[in-house]
Amino acid sequence: MKKTKFQENFEAIVIAILLALFIRAFVVEPFKIPSGSMIPTLLVGDHILVNKFIYGIRIPFTNKKVFAFNKPTRGDVLVFVYPLDTTLDFIKRVIGVEGDTIVMKGKKLYINGELYPDPYAHYIDDNPGNIEFPRGDFGPITVPKNSLFVLGDNRDTSRDSRFWGYVPLESVIGKAFIIYWSNGSNHNRFPWNYPMKLLDAIIYNRWSRVGDKIH
Repeated sequence: MKKTKFQENFEAIVIAILLALFIRAFVVEPFKIPSGSMIPTLLVGDHILVNKFIYGIRIPFTNKKVFAFNKPTRGDVLVFVYPLDTTLDFIKRVIGVEGDTIVMKGKKLYINGELYPDPYAHYIDDNPGNIEFPRGDFGPITVPKNSLFVLGDNRDTSRDSRFWGYVPLESVIGKAFIIYWSNGSNHNRFPWNYPMKLLDAIIYNRWSRVGDKIH
């Protein structure tokens, strides 16, 4: 029996929705940066895409992964489930992998006894730190098996592995790889007016950041 135009359109929409859900669940997922812990690499309001396939496919409703042929390496920018609150997702940079010994002395980072270049680290000059974010010496610590030591690039304002410990490999969601949208607008200025919110987002979009790869 010949399908009606409505049936054809409905089936196309359903297939498109299922395909989008599959891609979001297993391949690529968008995230928005809510804090400044990764400045200057990522700014508040950056919208990023995360490759969820690169470290293996997570089986829904479990912590198990299949096709996990690759592991995170030092320097990767990861999105992961926050170990202290599984309802939250965090983004940080991998500094230490299984077996690495980490030592921090002020602005200097040592990995396995050697000074690490740490090219993406950002510090507030002449800031000795404070009670909440001290810049004192840290370590030595050795990263346990199947775990990662992660830091925010904005070292003086990032709550990371220095404070709450390691990230289990099973908690890794994926690797951030591109900025697809970046907006510095305060969307709360027009909470009642969607056309104005859209215009505000366009005007205050950081166009120069759109399409930037995340390193």
